[in-house]
Amino acid sequence: MKSKTSRILSGLLVCSLSTALRGEEGGSGHYLPGSMSSFIDAVPPKETFIVRYNLLYYEGVRDIKSLPLPIAGLDAAGVNASSWANGLTFLWRPPVDLGSDRLSYALSATIPVVSMDVSAQVGPINRSDSLDALGDIVLMPLMFNYQFSEDLNASARLGIYAPTGDYEVGRLANTGKNFWTFEPTVGLMYFGKENGIEASLFNGVSLNTENEDTNYQSGAQFHVDGTLAQHFPIFGGFAGLGLNGYWYEQMVGDRGAGAFLGDFKGRTAGLGPVLSFAGKLGGLDMVTELKWLHEMETKNRLQGDYVWLKVVLKF
Repeated sequence: MKSKTSRILSGLLVCSLSTALRGEEGGSGHYLPGSMSSFIDAVPPKETFIVRYNLLYYEGVRDIKSLPLPIAGLDAAGVNASSWANGLTFLWRPPVDLGSDRLSYALSATIPVVSMDVSAQVGPINRSDSLDALGDIVLMPLMFNYQFSEDLNASARLGIYAPTGDYEVGRLANTGKNFWTFEPTVGLMYFGKENGIEASLFNGVSLNTENEDTNYQSGAQFHVDGTLAQHFPIFGGFAGLGLNGYWYEQMVGDRGAGAFLGDFKGRTAGLGPVLSFAGKLGGLDMVTELKWLHEMETKNRLQGDYVWLKVVLKF
């Protein structure tokens, strides 16, 4: 489980970034619901350079009667947290030949800046902390796409979350997790060029190293994100309207000397609407996406809401 409520925008685009809470240390991990879940997160099949702005707002609470969360070495009960994450993703699809016109390769990096406010009861004392700082940078050195047809493609990528964010033992609000996460993800996407129907599915596993400052290692987690939407022409471009959802399950329990609550496995699911628009901006291809995800069926984590805004420019 992780240190704080931060999640960094990540990883978006294929890289996305930042904040929310799970059943890991701090009730939160590097995986961000909605960071990879639709056509805007696809690996480009043709040579291009992409700049993507990611904005994520998260707000969640944990009932004072629930088990406390292990946050940066603290035993925190009744946690209330909110965070804003701003991230820039840079993605390059180089002119490399992989032996097939159907197969393409890309790489990306996401740099997040996170603003957090966290309050909780620590022992008999009510505490609150705030922090504005760099988050954990997300690297995706391996991103592959295979185009089965004009409408159907599959992708595979490896996300690496580096512990570059601000972290301090004994502080409720941290913008970094203080450990590495390796996240292989595979995706399958149908986008009908004639009927405008989108059906996207991304499956990933998050593998975490130990937080050496707290001797806490969050167990591996499995997650699925998906989108079902209808796209239609409007204002010289294409708009999309649909549903976005996710399911998260911690497969391996937490361990280490700092895991005083034992396995502390987390689980959650969420659902909400998604809007998108693809068109031109000053001669450049532009895609925007706005979505809201409401968490449900949570266990060993905060419960709240995610609001995403993603803006992509292709050069």
